[in-house]
Amino acid sequence: MCGIAGAVGPKVEEPKLRIMTDALAHRGPDGSGTWVSSCERVGFGHRRLSILDLSNAGGQPMSTRDGRLTVTYNGEIYNYLELKKELSDFQFASHSDTEVLIAAYEKWGTDCLSRFNGVFAFTLWDYRRKLLFWLGIVWA
Repeated sequence: MCGIAGAVGPKVEEPKLRIMTDALAHRGPDGSGTWVSSCERVGFGHRRLSILDLSNAGGQPMSTRDGRLTVTYNGEIYNYLELKKELSDFQFASHSDTEVLIAAYEKWGTDCLSRFNGVFAFTLWDYRRKLLFWLGIVWA
Protein backbone atom coordinates (compact mmCIF):
# COMPACT_ATOMS: atom_id res chain seq x y z
CA MET A 1 0.00 0.00 0.00
CA CYS A 2 1.06 3.58 -0.65
CA GLY A 3 1.85 6.16 1.99
CA ILE A 4 0.02 9.49 2.12
CA ALA A 5 0.64 12.66 4.08
CA GLY A 6 -0.89 16.10 4.22
CA ALA A 7 -0.83 19.43 5.94
CA VAL A 8 -3.31 22.26 6.40
CA GLY A 9 -2.42 25.60 7.91
CA PRO A 10 -1.58 29.22 7.32
CA LYS A 11 1.52 28.35 5.23
CA VAL A 12 2.23 24.83 4.01
CA GLU A 13 5.77 24.32 2.74
CA GLU A 14 6.82 21.69 0.22
CA PRO A 15 10.11 20.80 2.00
CA LYS A 16 8.15 19.77 5.10
CA LEU A 17 5.89 17.57 2.98
CA ARG A 18 9.01 15.93 1.52
CA ILE A 19 10.24 15.15 5.03
CA MET A 20 6.89 13.52 5.82
CA THR A 21 6.84 11.46 2.62
CA ASP A 22 10.48 10.43 3.07
CA ALA A 23 9.48 8.96 6.44
CA LEU A 24 6.97 6.83 4.51
CA ALA A 25 9.49 5.56 1.93
CA HIS A 26 8.96 1.97 3.05
CA ARG A 27 5.29 2.27 2.02
CA GLY A 28 6.00 3.25 -1.57
CA PRO A 29 9.26 2.44 -3.33
CA ASP A 30 7.95 3.19 -6.83
CA GLY A 31 7.75 6.97 -6.64
CA SER A 32 6.94 10.01 -4.61
CA GLY A 33 5.37 13.38 -5.08
CA THR A 34 4.29 16.51 -3.28
CA TRP A 35 1.80 19.25 -4.06
CA VAL A 36 0.99 22.58 -2.40
CA SER A 37 -2.15 24.55 -3.27
CA SER A 38 -1.80 27.98 -4.86
CA CYS A 39 -3.09 29.54 -1.62
CA GLU A 40 -0.34 27.61 0.25
CA ARG A 41 -2.82 26.50 2.92
CA VAL A 42 -3.15 22.85 1.81
CA GLY A 43 -0.48 20.36 0.80
CA PHE A 44 -0.25 16.65 0.06
CA GLY A 45 2.56 14.14 -0.10
CA HIS A 46 2.57 10.64 -1.56
CA ARG A 47 4.78 7.55 -1.66
CA ARG A 48 3.74 5.23 -4.45
CA LEU A 49 3.46 1.49 -4.61
CA SER A 50 2.40 0.88 -8.22
CA ILE A 51 -0.20 -1.85 -8.56
CA LEU A 52 -3.00 -0.97 -11.02
CA ASP A 53 -1.26 1.54 -13.30
CA LEU A 54 2.50 1.11 -13.51
CA SER A 55 2.99 4.16 -15.74
CA ASN A 56 3.91 7.68 -14.61
CA ALA A 57 0.32 8.71 -15.44
CA GLY A 58 -0.76 7.06 -12.17
CA GLY A 59 1.56 9.24 -10.06
CA GLN A 60 0.32 11.29 -7.14
CA PRO A 61 -0.72 13.67 -5.83
CA MET A 62 -3.01 13.70 -8.87
CA SER A 63 -4.85 16.77 -10.16
CA THR A 64 -7.49 17.36 -12.79
CA ARG A 65 -6.30 19.07 -15.98
CA ASP A 66 -7.81 22.38 -14.86
CA GLY A 67 -6.25 22.12 -11.39
CA ARG A 68 -9.61 22.31 -9.63
CA LEU A 69 -9.24 18.97 -7.84
CA THR A 70 -6.17 17.36 -6.32
CA VAL A 71 -6.06 14.08 -4.41
CA THR A 72 -3.65 11.89 -2.54
CA TYR A 73 -4.94 8.37 -2.18
CA ASN A 74 -4.04 4.98 -0.76
CA GLY A 75 -5.90 1.73 -1.25
CA GLU A 76 -8.00 0.13 -3.89
CA ILE A 77 -11.49 0.77 -5.22
CA TYR A 78 -12.44 -2.75 -6.26
CA ASN A 79 -15.25 -1.64 -8.57
CA TYR A 80 -13.27 1.12 -10.30
CA LEU A 81 -13.64 -0.47 -13.76
CA GLU A 82 -17.43 -0.50 -13.46
CA LEU A 83 -17.41 3.10 -12.22
CA LYS A 84 -15.11 4.09 -15.07
CA LYS A 85 -17.77 2.92 -17.53
CA GLU A 86 -20.35 5.12 -15.77
CA LEU A 87 -17.94 8.04 -16.00
CA SER A 88 -17.31 7.71 -19.73
CA ASP A 89 -17.71 11.47 -20.26
CA PHE A 90 -14.49 12.04 -18.25
CA GLN A 91 -11.25 11.97 -20.29
CA PHE A 92 -9.02 9.51 -18.44
CA ALA A 93 -5.26 9.85 -18.80
CA SER A 94 -4.37 6.78 -16.72
CA HIS A 95 -5.59 3.31 -15.84
CA SER A 96 -5.63 4.06 -12.10
CA ASP A 97 -8.46 3.92 -9.62
CA THR A 98 -7.15 7.26 -8.32
CA GLU A 99 -8.33 9.00 -11.45
CA VAL A 100 -11.69 7.24 -11.16
CA LEU A 101 -11.97 8.65 -7.62
CA ILE A 102 -11.40 12.17 -8.96
CA ALA A 103 -13.92 11.71 -11.79
CA ALA A 104 -16.49 10.27 -9.39
CA TYR A 105 -16.12 13.25 -7.04
CA GLU A 106 -16.37 15.63 -9.99
CA LYS A 107 -19.64 14.01 -11.10
CA TRP A 108 -21.29 13.07 -7.78
CA GLY A 109 -19.54 15.23 -5.16
CA THR A 110 -19.21 13.69 -1.72
CA ASP A 111 -21.97 11.22 -2.67
CA CYS A 112 -19.28 9.39 -4.64
CA LEU A 113 -18.49 7.49 -1.42
CA SER A 114 -21.73 5.54 -1.65
CA ARG A 115 -20.55 4.14 -4.99
CA PHE A 116 -17.11 2.92 -3.90
CA ASN A 117 -16.43 -0.66 -2.88
CA GLY A 118 -12.93 -1.10 -1.53
CA VAL A 119 -10.33 -0.34 1.09
CA PHE A 120 -8.98 3.18 0.93
CA ALA A 121 -8.02 6.47 2.49
CA PHE A 122 -7.76 9.76 0.65
CA THR A 123 -7.71 13.50 0.95
CA LEU A 124 -9.08 15.65 -1.86
CA TRP A 125 -8.80 19.43 -2.24
CA ASP A 126 -11.56 21.14 -4.24
CA TYR A 127 -10.04 24.50 -5.16
CA ARG A 128 -13.25 26.08 -6.45
CA ARG A 129 -15.29 25.20 -3.37
CA LYS A 130 -12.31 25.61 -0.98
CA LEU A 131 -13.31 22.22 0.39
CA LEU A 132 -11.00 19.65 1.94
CA PHE A 133 -12.61 16.22 1.72
CA TRP A 134 -10.85 13.63 3.85
CA LEU A 135 -11.73 10.02 4.37
CA GLY A 136 -10.14 6.95 5.82
CA ILE A 137 -12.60 4.09 5.70
CA VAL A 138 -12.95 0.42 4.90
CA TRP A 139 -15.94 -0.62 2.81
CA ALA A 140 -16.65 -4.20 1.98
